[in-house]
Amino acid sequence: MAKGFHEDRYRALIELLAAERRRLGLNQQELADRLGQRQQFVSRYELGERRLDVIEFIDVAAALGLSTNALIADVEPRAKS
Repeated sequence: MAKGFHEDRYRALIELLAAERRRLGLNQQELADRLGQRQQFVSRYELGERRLDVIEFIDVAAALGLSTNALIADVEPRAKS
């Protein structure tokens, strides 16, 4: 099983988070402010330069008003591929 930044399910999850940020009209700094982080935090996980841990994932999803369960369900079918 592939692991790491380039694993398809992980990249799909990050793209969902980034797409929602853009859909909400938020720039990286605005999301970072909601998270109490620096803009580079958002930039690095969106670019794949750092990996989100589970707590960070929960925090990012909440800051975007997303359900973690729905996000996981969206990428889960890729595990069967």
